[in-house]
Amino acid sequence: MEPDVLLIDEPSAGLAPNTADEVFDDVLAVNELGTAILMVEQNARKGLSISDSGYVLDQGAVAYADEVDALLDNPEVSRLYLGG
Repeated sequence: MEPDVLLIDEPSAGLAPNTADEVFDDVLAVNELGTAILMVEQNARKGLSISDSGYVLDQGAVAYADEVDALLDNPEVSRLYLGG
C-alpha cells in the first residue's frame, strides 16, 4: 500500500532510547518516500527533530503552531513544554 498520510501515536512510548531512535529513523524513511506523517509524541524534542512543523497542545487546545525552528526558538515553548 502507498498511503498519502500515516497517522502515528507515541511511536517511542515504552521503548529503549536506541530502539526509539530506530523507530524515528523508520518514520523519516517513510516520509522520504512521499508519505505525509501526522505524529503525536510526548518526547517533544525528538519528535520535533524529525518534523517540518509542529503543534503544541495544552489542555486539548492548540497553544502554539509553527515551523519547527520557530517552536524550538520560542522561549515560552521551551520553558513550558521543552524543559527550559
